[in-house]
Amino acid sequence: MAELTYLQAISDGLRTEMRRDKRVFVIGEDVGVYGGAFKVTLGFQEEFGHWRVIDAPLAETAIVGACTGAAIMGMRPVAEMQFADFISCAWDQLVTVAAKQRWRAGTPVPMVVRLPSGGGFSGGPFHSQNPESSFAHIPGLKCVCPATPEDAKGLLISAIEDPNPVLYFEHKHLYRRIKAEVPEERYTVPIGKARVHQEGEDISVITWGAMVYTAEEAAKQLDDVSVEIVDLRTVMPWDKAAVLESVRKTSKVLVLHEDTRTGGFGAEIAATIAEEAFEDLDAPVKRIAAPDTPLPFSPPLEKALIPQVDDVVAGLRDLAEH
Repeated sequence: MAELTYLQAISDGLRTEMRRDKRVFVIGEDVGVYGGAFKVTLGFQEEFGHWRVIDAPLAETAIVGACTGAAIMGMRPVAEMQFADFISCAWDQLVTVAAKQRWRAGTPVPMVVRLPSGGGFSGGPFHSQNPESSFAHIPGLKCVCPATPEDAKGLLISAIEDPNPVLYFEHKHLYRRIKAEVPEERYTVPIGKARVHQEGEDISVITWGAMVYTAEEAAKQLDDVSVEIVDLRTVMPWDKAAVLESVRKTSKVLVLHEDTRTGGFGAEIAATIAEEAFEDLDAPVKRIAAPDTPLPFSPPLEKALIPQVDDVVAGLRDLAEH
C-alpha cells in the first residue's frame, strides 16, 4: 500500500470512481485547468476531458442546481465548493430541491458535494466554518466527515455510489498534515458506521474530523486515565449504537467538536446519551466546542477559539475526578 496524505487519498478515491464509472463527473470553480483550490483534481481534466471536469462560473447555486438535475437524469456528479462556507449560496437547491426529491417524486439523487471545511490556517470567518450541523437535521441529506486518509478514500467512493445527496466534509487542516497507508484498489467504507480510533476504559470521547487527533494528543498526556476515542466518521446518519456501547463501557463521556457549541451536532449526541444511557453515567455529559462566534483571522485568537489539546486535557481531568 502507498502512503498517501489525506488530500491525496481524496484525489485517489475520486479518480478511481471516474475511471470506473463514466457517469461520474466533477464540476466546480477552478477544478479543471487549475486543478482545484487545493489541487485535489490536478491533472483530471487532461485525463478525463473538459466535459467530465467542468470549470464552472462563481455561482454555487448554479453548480449545485446543475448537479441536482444531472443526478435526477442518471449521472453521478461530484461538485466542489472551494470552501464549505460557500454552500450557503446553494442552500435552496440543496435543501429544498435535492434533499426533497425522493419524497416528491421517488427519484434517486446520487450527487456528492465536496466541502473543504474547518479552521486552523487563519482563513478568517468566511473560509473556516464547520457547517455540518446545519445540514445534519435535513431529511434526505447525508453528512460525511472523514478523519483519516483510509476513510477519506473509502467514504468518498461510498458517497459517490450512494443514491442520496451526500455532503462530504473534508477538513483542510488535515490535507497535507495526515499521512497513512491507503490500499491502491477500490474499496468502500460504510456510511453511518463509527470506528474506535483508540480503545480505553475510563472515559469516552465522541468526536469526528480533525478533533480526532486533538483528542488523541490529549489522551497521551493522561498516563493515569484510559481514554477511548470514537470517531463518528459520519454525522448523518450517525452510529448511535457504537456511541452508546462506548458510553456504557466507560460511564463517562466527553463530546468534542470544532463547530460552535450552541446547536452543534454534539448537542444531539449529548441529548441521546442522556435519554438512553442516563443510568449508565457516573458523571454529567461534558461538551467541548468552539464558542458561539465566527473565527477571526488572527492566529492567536483563532487558536483561542478552536478547541485545543489543553482544553481537552482539562475536560478529561474534570471528568476523571468527578
